[in-house]
Amino acid sequence: MRKSLLGLAIATTLLSAAAHAESATYALDPTHTFASFEIGHFGTSTNKGRFDKKEGTVQLDRAAKTGKLEVTIDTTSINSGTPAFDKHLQSADLFDAAKYPTIKFVSDKFVFNGDKVAEIVGNLTLLGVTKPVTLDVTFDGETASHPFSKVPALGFSATGTFKRSDFGLDYLSGMVGDDVSVQIEGDFIQKVAPAPAQ
Repeated sequence: MRKSLLGLAIATTLLSAAAHAESATYALDPTHTFASFEIGHFGTSTNKGRFDKKEGTVQLDRAAKTGKLEVTIDTTSINSGTPAFDKHLQSADLFDAAKYPTIKFVSDKFVFNGDKVAEIVGNLTLLGVTKPVTLDVTFDGETASHPFSKVPALGFSATGTFKRSDFGLDYLSGMVGDDVSVQIEGDFIQKVAPAPAQ
């Protein structure tokens, strides 16, 4: 009996390790992903906003310690909490949403600390300009079975900064801060290939 239990434990461990080592692709869960930013305003306060529409995927191979991430944000979905201000943020003064309807972040360089991602180094495209940006990542956790989709899922928090002037976003330069701080709380659900047709 003891040998059987030991064998079962070893088999379970090996299966778990094999699943853990495989490369997997996860789709961003837009309902449970929060993308926000902060910027200094007139030296008296900090303005905050978020984007309500976003999509993306992450490919993760912890055995090889590699990954890829691609996220697209809809600039028309900006939400400052004040509709009139949102219209100004979407105008040509700032995000110019009519001309540049999306912001993209693309990365194929993941930096690991042990078996967890610590940094994501990629390129941010804003107002048609692409510049490198590094995100500091905190791995929040994972589950082998998402409560609703019944497939593996994981989540992480990421923070980073960039200078808006690097992207030509210089409206009220000197009065409104140049450094933009971004925060992302991301949920990703594993994409499972459909079963082959019988």
